[in-house]
Amino acid sequence: QVQLVESGGGLVQPGGSLRLSCAASRISFFNLYDMGWYRQAPGKERELVASITAGYSTDYEDSVTGRFTISRDNAKNMVYLQMNSLKPADTAVYYCRSTNSRLGRDYWGQGTQVTVSS
Repeated sequence: QVQLVESGGGLVQPGGSLRLSCAASRISFFNLYDMGWYRQAPGKERELVASITAGYSTDYEDSVTGRFTISRDNAKNMVYLQMNSLKPADTAVYYCRSTNSRLGRDYWGQGTQVTVSS
């Protein structure tokens, strides 16, 4: 069974930085999957924050553009989210997602808490 495990969340002050990691295990052809980071704040819908395709194309939600950077390392089956200039509005549980429509696959991680507060 494919497993996605997020790490790197925690408590950080406004203006600070965090780097989230997502480790994929028990997965074949990781390089063919599109990867995304989602977040869900209390009382709000889950939203796509950043994505990176199998072809290394990236996309970002407007509020994080210029502050967040998504990247992947296919040799390590890893995807990362570098978060800079964090704001209290970034507080949420962040989830990693891996999808491949041709293979009919869609996987989610368990989430990691990010709290931005003084």
